Amino acid sequence: MTPHTGAMSPRNDALRAARLRVGWRTMEQAAAALSAHGQALLDNAHFTVAPRTWRRWEGRQEQRGWPPEETAQVLHDTLGRWPEDLGFTVPAGWIRPERQHEDQVERRTFISVTAAALVAGPVAPQHVDPALIDYFQSQLEGHYRADMFLGPHDLIGTVSEQYRLIDKLVRSAKGETRRGLLRVGAAYAALVGWLYQDAGDLGAASFWRGVTQEIAVRSRDPHLIGYSLVNQAQVRTDLGDGYGVIDLCEAALEDADALVPKVRIMAMQQRAHGASLTGDRTTVDQLIDTASGLIHRVDDDLPWGNACRRTPGYLEVQRATCYGRLGLGREADQLWTQVLAAVPSTARRDRGVYLARHATAAAVSREPDHAVEIAREAATIAAETRSVRMLRELGTLERAMRPWHDAPVGRDLAEILAPVNEGS
Repeated sequence: MTPHTGAMSPRNDALRAARLRVGWRTMEQAAAALSAHGQALLDNAHFTVAPRTWRRWEGRQEQRGWPPEETAQVLHDTLGRWPEDLGFTVPAGWIRPERQHEDQVERRTFISVTAAALVAGPVAPQHVDPALIDYFQSQLEGHYRADMFLGPHDLIGTVSEQYRLIDKLVRSAKGETRRGLLRVGAAYAALVGWLYQDAGDLGAASFWRGVTQEIAVRSRDPHLIGYSLVNQAQVRTDLGDGYGVIDLCEAALEDADALVPKVRIMAMQQRAHGASLTGDRTTVDQLIDTASGLIHRVDDDLPWGNACRRTPGYLEVQRATCYGRLGLGREADQLWTQVLAAVPSTARRDRGVYLARHATAAAVSREPDHAVEIAREAATIAAETRSVRMLRELGTLERAMRPWHDAPVGRDLAEILAPVNEGS
């Protein structure tokens, strides 16, 4: 199938995509539906948006204008987005009506995140039994397993509260017991950081990655310090900062011979992601190949950072992700086919993320029908789990499928993703 071709005008694709997501197939239908919604929302029978107005909004930028405040509110209530997110040019002085509320929510969220990490003031001394280290380590493994089934939102509170308890105990513990609690505390902080990252809150994730690094340094454990640097690099990857990823991973690998193979593998594969963000395929392959040669040497009993043991085809997942980021659609498509064949049904969220990336690779390979077929299962999983990682990957797929948005296959994708987008 070939994409829609013809004279291309600088039309408002953002508004058009939002219209299609809610099922308004024509601009006339959109104008009528928005008018009806506005009349009910504002209790104003005279509120009307004419079809010619909507056509102007989806036309050239200089013709769009800026909707009146009431119309902006109706657009937001109907489509879930404010005009600046719908292709309109923001006029000077425009402030979203809910911005003050958002600021208050963000402040409360930040206070909640930091309160979960920091026990303020001195604590009453208490005896700390060394057996607590084994207890928290065994609990940690259970949290890793639960994450596969529950997702981040159901675990963040539980794991962060356990970290607070560890932090409190560290203040009373002595000698090796204290060092052991610091080590397990760093692992708990790293898990909380990952849960926030998976939930799409990169600010909270970055905060907890910083906590992880502080506790790792206090523990004097070189393996944990390297692990904490890789954790920081993961956030930088999600932020699209390739050179930041490379800097952090190179710092982790500065004394690579002193690290257990697991940490070296993690740092190399994450550095490969940094290389993919800077367009360096050669380095991606070199790093993944080198890391593959270390997999058989992973034999430590450390309770953290065991994705390379648990995840089938762990390094090929990283390679396929990097290839997709590099625009190597066919190579990524082939790798995802191999990887997905080995993913167990229990790893449902991971499977959904991989499927979305596979669909994007197919779209980049100019196989839109194949992409849409893959996307069906990914959309089902995304609707069930509400994984932000998955939603982000499906957004990437939508962008890759833009050449076919006017073709039947593009409309099929819009229908498949409509239930997902409605709740995002």
